[in-house]
Amino acid sequence: MLGRSTRLVVDFLREEDGPTAVEYAVVLALIVAVIASVSNIGGTTNSMYSNTALQNVKPPP
Repeated sequence: MLGRSTRLVVDFLREEDGPTAVEYAVVLALIVAVIASVSNIGGTTNSMYSNTALQNVKPPP
């Protein structure tokens, strides 16, 4: 029984499906990070344009 389970583990580690799934997970994490950062930049820009104190600033003479 130990020989069969060892062989199954070795076969699983030799398969190429595992690293491919990890690569897809890393790409997905990068895409989520980019979307989150763009959303954060958009929110910051929106709050700056909505700030009434910044809209009434007059340039120095």
